[in-house]
Amino acid sequence: MKQLSSYFAGVILLAALLTGCAGTSNILKSGKPDLIYAKALELYEAKKWSRASTLFEGALPYYPGTPREDSILFYNAHCKYKNRDYDTAVELFDQFRRKFGRSVFIEDAEGFHAMCYYYLSPGPKRDQTMTSQAIIAITEFISHYPDSEYTPRFRLINQELTERLHDKAYLNAYTYYKIGRHKSAIVALKGALKKYPDSKHREEIMYLIVSSGYKLAHNSIESKQADRYLSMLDSYYTFKYEFPDSPHLRELDRMAKEAKDYQDRNNKDNDL
Repeated sequence: MKQLSSYFAGVILLAALLTGCAGTSNILKSGKPDLIYAKALELYEAKKWSRASTLFEGALPYYPGTPREDSILFYNAHCKYKNRDYDTAVELFDQFRRKFGRSVFIEDAEGFHAMCYYYLSPGPKRDQTMTSQAIIAITEFISHYPDSEYTPRFRLINQELTERLHDKAYLNAYTYYKIGRHKSAIVALKGALKKYPDSKHREEIMYLIVSSGYKLAHNSIESKQADRYLSMLDSYYTFKYEFPDSPHLRELDRMAKEAKDYQDRNNKDNDL
């Protein structure tokens, strides 16, 4: 994110003159707000995030309602972020952006807030609540700062997170198919397709809908087979129209032939 302003040099020089080799705990015990703050900035510049955070937290009670409060809150949140304590950082950045909407740090704070959710987002096999929150935060950032230098990267991250949701929806539906719950699989697969029509799994999902429909019909009691084979054929024709060169077609053609043969036999029986 943005570089720190050049005024750090003077503040850090002050800290060096005042503290010498004093430890963090001694600085906190000094009860000198300017000293604590200056040393916190020195450690921050040195990328000693844990110690800097401790001092920022120690300095904060001395500066409520002052112009320095937003700096302390922002730098402390950034220390947590750099230490990969994203759970804490996301809360601190959220507090900051709600309290200091006009701060010079607001763009960075909202960017880091979104990035925390991104890093907290797990792989597609796990719950995707954080992924959805990350997408919301990133979308808000892009909306608020369309010309930001960070926006192009956030657009790429947004695509990555969206694909993660697509993967999750596909995997959830595929689980039903894998364990043989074909009726539930059809519902889940169609739901995934409706929610994410541009999913990279679209062909595979539509194939599984046809295959699930066939297996459901094939294993059904006779009174339900006709309707289920008919529904399976509807899905088959839709798949064949959209993916005429799919490698799945040979297998699906065989299933469709069985469904048509059943219908022909059923129609003949009804004519008797």
